[in-house]
Amino acid sequence: MSTLNTATTVTPVAAVAKSAETTQSGVTTSVVIPADLIMVGYITGAYGLQGWVRIKPYSPDADALLNAKKWWLGKPNVADLQDIEMMQAKNHSGDIVARLVGIVGREAAEALKGTAVHVRRSHFPALEDGEFYWIDLIGLSVENLQGEQLGVVADLMDNGAHPILRITLPAVAGQDKAAPELLVPFVDQFVKTVDQKIKKITVDWGLDY
Repeated sequence: MSTLNTATTVTPVAAVAKSAETTQSGVTTSVVIPADLIMVGYITGAYGLQGWVRIKPYSPDADALLNAKKWWLGKPNVADLQDIEMMQAKNHSGDIVARLVGIVGREAAEALKGTAVHVRRSHFPALEDGEFYWIDLIGLSVENLQGEQLGVVADLMDNGAHPILRITLPAVAGQDKAAPELLVPFVDQFVKTVDQKIKKITVDWGLDY
């Protein structure tokens, strides 16, 4: 098992659909969308007058956006995704600004405002030991040092100081109430091991905390 330390990095990302169709010149053609696409940010508008776009990344570490030469763009709540070549990208005041193939002029860039940006997981930078992406922790079972099952990681959040695991406890049979939740800080004091092979996180946390 890998031991967590204060250098542990958890990057927020979310999975997306695996297939879609697109229409070009009035002809509908099937588009094979990679199964490992991850939503990494969204376009907030144009940058400058030459067709560059500004992207708000979901993570402060936006290396995936800078490294991937092909992005997949999609509007919220729309299944279809369109692939596009990324020509150039760079950090700018906490955001990413990028030049995309076929996007010429400010008006074309502004038309992409609100578009979600996805890249392939295979383009994510390799992590050091003890580092994890949020997407890899969601769905893992959680148990404490006493061997009690606490539930499953439903999501993560960041309170500014450190990430927090949101753990959904098993639902109680016969009860209509929503399953209770535990919020466990993702720090060494409480998170002891993360074993992705067996999909389990061990924490120093009680059911009655």
